Formats: sequence, C-alpha cells, structure tokens
Amino acid sequence: MSTQQTTTGLTGDLLIGARDVRGTHGEVRGVDPRTGEALDPAHGLGGVEDVEAAAALAWAAYPAYRATDLETRAAFLERIATELDAVGSAIVDRVTAETGIPAPRAQGELARTTNQLRLFAAVVREGSWLGARIDPALPSRTPLPRPDLRQRKVPLGPVAVFSASNFPLAFSVAGGDTASALAAGCPVIVKGHSAHPGVSELVGRAVRAAVAASGLPEGTFSLLLGSGRGLGTALVTDPRIRAVGFTGSRAGGLALVEAAQRRPVPIPVYAEMSSVNPVFLLPGALAGRAEEIGTAYVASVTTGVGQLCTSPGLVFALDGADLDRFLASAAAAAGQQPAAPMLSAGIQSAFTQGVERLRSAAAVATVACGGEDAQITAPGRTWLFETDGDSFLADPDLQEEVFGAASLVVRVRDAEQLLEIARRTEGQLTATVHAEPGDHELAAALLPELELVAGRVLFNGWPTGVEVGHAVVHGGPFPATSAPATTSVGTRAIERFLRPVSYQDVPADLLPAELRDGNPLGLWRRVDGELGRR
Repeated sequence: MSTQQTTTGLTGDLLIGARDVRGTHGEVRGVDPRTGEALDPAHGLGGVEDVEAAAALAWAAYPAYRATDLETRAAFLERIATELDAVGSAIVDRVTAETGIPAPRAQGELARTTNQLRLFAAVVREGSWLGARIDPALPSRTPLPRPDLRQRKVPLGPVAVFSASNFPLAFSVAGGDTASALAAGCPVIVKGHSAHPGVSELVGRAVRAAVAASGLPEGTFSLLLGSGRGLGTALVTDPRIRAVGFTGSRAGGLALVEAAQRRPVPIPVYAEMSSVNPVFLLPGALAGRAEEIGTAYVASVTTGVGQLCTSPGLVFALDGADLDRFLASAAAAAGQQPAAPMLSAGIQSAFTQGVERLRSAAAVATVACGGEDAQITAPGRTWLFETDGDSFLADPDLQEEVFGAASLVVRVRDAEQLLEIARRTEGQLTATVHAEPGDHELAAALLPELELVAGRVLFNGWPTGVEVGHAVVHGGPFPATSAPATTSVGTRAIERFLRPVSYQDVPADLLPAELRDGNPLGLWRRVDGELGRR
C-alpha cells in the first residue's frame, strides 16, 4: 500500500514496476549535512520479498524489452531525459537538501545526466554497438567449405545497479550504469543510496513515467532501498539478475564480486571502487610554473569537497627548491579554503579517520589545513601532507584512498625512484603528468608505466571532471575497478551489458534484422572483413 504523497511529490515508497510499495524492513530519512536536520518523508526499506517481486517483473519484461526496435529504445531514453527536465527544479532542491551540494553543481550534474541519456539514445540509433559481422558462405573453398557465419551482440538480461553516494544523479538512479544498461536492452533494478532517498525517488518516478509513456513492460525499471548489505546481496544473487553495476567503496564492491562469484552461475560485477589518482610533476613543469600548479592542485583537491573518485590524492615530484615553491603555493591556497559540508555524517567520519591516519604516520608531516566551521554538522576541511619517496615505498598504507579533501605530496629522490613509484602504484582511474617539452624524455619513460596502472592518462591538467563522450575511459586496473577492460562512462559503457552470439547457416527468414542480407537497418557492418553499410 502506498503512503500519502508529500507536497514535493515524495511518498517514501519503493517503486516496484508500476506499483508503489511500502518497505517494511525499517525506515531511512534523508539528512541535511549542513544542519543535521532529518527530512520528510521517511522511506521504507525493502527486503528479500521486494527483490523477488522486482526481479520477477524484470525477467518478465526482458523478452519484450530486448526485442524493442532501435527507434523505440532510443526514444525511451530521450523520454527519461525529458521527464527529468520536467521536475528538474524539485530534483535540484532535494539534492541540495540531502547532500549539501550547491545548486549550481546539482544543476550541472542534472544536465550531465540528461545529456548522457540523450547520448546513449544517439548511440542506440546509430547501431554499430550491435557488432554486426557477416562471413558469407564459401561452399567451394578447399580443402573445406566455409559455412555462413553471422554475429551480433545481445543484451545479457536484467541488471542490478547500485547508486553512488557522491553523485546523486550522474552515478545514481538514472546515471551512467542505468542509461547504458537500458540502451543495451536490459531491464534495470536500482538499489538507491540511503544518503539521498528523496532524490532517488524523484528520479525513479521520472524513469517510471517514461516506461509507461513509452508503452514498455512495467518491469523495465524498479527502484529499491535497503539497509546494510542484505538487500544488495539478495539482488546480486537472484538468478534472474545477469550483471551488476556498482560505484562505491572497495569493501562494498568486493563483497558484491564475492557474492556474484558464489552463485551457481556467476555473473559479472562492474564495480568502480577506489582510486588516489597520482599526479607526477616533472622538473621542467615545476621550474616554469610551480606556483600556478600549486594553486590549481588545491582547486582540484577541493572540488566537491574532495568527494570525487578522481580527486588527486597523491603527488610525486623530485625534491628541491622548485618543489618547495609548489608546496608553499599549495599551502597558501589550502589555508584559505573554508570548511564545507560533506555528503553525510558517515562520509565525514571516515574522512576524519583517514586524515588522522596520515597525521599520525611517523614519516608524514602536515603541510597545511583549511578552516573550520562549527556551524556545519558534517564539515570537510582541506588537508595537505608530505613525505619522502623512501618512506612512501616502505609503507603501502600511504597509497590508501582518503575520500575527501586530503592529499599527500611525496618528495622523490631522483628520476629512477619516480619510475619505481610508478611501477609499484596500484590500479587507478587516472594518472596525471605535468611536463614541459624539456621533460618529454622522462615523460616518454613514464608513460608506458602509467598505461599499465591507469584507465585515463592526462597531461598538464587535473583529473577531476570526466568528459562523457566516445573516447573517454572511466575505469582502470584493480582496485580502481573489478573489470579493467571496461569503462563506466562514455559510449563504450554499453559493451558491459552485451555478449556476442554467432549464427551459423541460419535460414534467412530466421535471422535478426541487423544480420539480414540487404542491410534493412542501414547499419555499419563488417562483411567478409570489410567495414561498410552493406
């Protein structure tokens, strides 16, 4: 039974297909991290029976949804974006209330979310993601004839998506995992994040409205909330779920990977987990623009109060006077940073513990810290630390992520130690190099090492801010992600939820449209090894 709707359009219910269902396994409320105020309404939490209901609907929807033509599916994704735009002001207000994210950033994140949906709509229409290939039969080939072989990609099945804490829109209910799974033809069940339940419901209702307006099966989309790992584990282990998208902590991601691997039929978990995004400052860059780099570094560290998966948590540079200039500039900028609300009290508590771990390390010195604000319930301060290369290499704990506006600068002995550090770095989402033309010999030696440990290597910029496009990679070797060959951002994200199927000597009238002679869909296809529209 549904609860009464509030003036903001929220009921606190789970959205299971077309039904509003009151969760009966406890309640959660959004909390304003600026004031500590609990927000209405209370959202009911789901249990195993709710997972069962949502999974049954998703499985029932799968045959019809995967069979939708490209135009219908593309129009559906665009309809989600339109529905989100229609309630955009309410969404932005609730994002600010539940997370403390300022309205301008929330508006930008909403635009990124809707633009991403429209981008995937364009990808669906274009159709090359289907991977159509045709090797025509060669009956007269010797010594053996070649059969007629045709290949396309098909959707895996229902996907469970776990919302992120730090991006209540772009990596949440209608974010990249949901958009790419729906684009692939997979129904989606989202586990909303308990830190922003109101935002999740508003977005979920927009997605559900698009499902209905598009005439799609109700099980194409559901939204659940649950505490702890019980509901999430139930989702991952339900036999009707065929893949998982996750953004969050390493512990949470690995728990889902383990649960998925224990299934009688294991499934892929595409988990984005942790990254400290190392930055390498080469000598020429430091000599020419140490102060400029120092100021820009702090701006990147403090973007989003440091609560971004691409925040630069480590900096490496050769010891010397130029590094001293960089640190002085960075310290001055950090000292002027006021405290700002973190996303939740839980995240702020974990950040405080991480900062204390660095402050108490014997070989680590505090360079600077930002201002305090006793009026903020969950304040995030800016912290900069430094250590030396030998101590860093001797203590693996110094590589651990501190999720917030904290970063460690490492004074490196020489170029050889810089390369050794690069070789011993854990898997990362990003690695950044600041270099001038005179540094290119060292950069050329460094770049092959960074290719092995990072999904995105950038020069003379900062890793915060991820472009959503065709060439971007938001992924990386473990522990940045559980699936290094994939990306969770950009158009290639659709590939995670597809698998290839080959059709041998299948009668022409039984072939899927994308593999039929005459190319009725007008797709780019590889026919007898040649790519073209034939």
